[in-house]
Amino acid sequence: MSSMSSFASRSMWSVDSRTIVYAAIGAALYGVLALFSVVIPGSNNVSVRPAFAIVPFFGYAFGPVVGLFTGLVGNAIVDQLSGYGLLTAWNWHIANGLVGLLAGIFAASSIARLGGSKIIGAAAVAALSVAIGMLFVFSDMVVFGNDFNTALTGSYLWVLVPDLIAGVILVPILALAWEPLKESLGR
Repeated sequence: MSSMSSFASRSMWSVDSRTIVYAAIGAALYGVLALFSVVIPGSNNVSVRPAFAIVPFFGYAFGPVVGLFTGLVGNAIVDQLSGYGLLTAWNWHIANGLVGLLAGIFAASSIARLGGSKIIGAAAVAALSVAIGMLFVFSDMVVFGNDFNTALTGSYLWVLVPDLIAGVILVPILALAWEPLKESLGR
């Protein structure tokens, strides 16, 4: 049995050594590369992070478990390294994790084959996972006592736009670059 056929029989929810390695690499990449970001003036400490595209890409390429870990742990790493602290914005760690989780789920659906193009499919997966996963930042209403308008205009919309741009542009590029590599790695 070849490695490709053994992978095809794996559940997208399986956790094995390969899943753990990809998740650790994704979280480390996101955690370190996201340090190169800029806080958006007028937002609630929301940053433009081009490295955010790593989160939906790892979900797209390696599955929902890897995507969840990459977003959740990667965001915790960058917040810790940038001085915000590990638990200050725990709900944002969860929102980032949800983006990766949803990207993995959507990648296994017909959304990933939208328009018959890997580029359009990857962009659609990134856009949907960001738009839906980041809805969790509305928990700022409970966690920080923000009202709905502040959560919408000070958090969600400020993170949605740059993360959508990063995801829609960079996830298809990363997916196309990954395509020839995945076959050589037996993925």
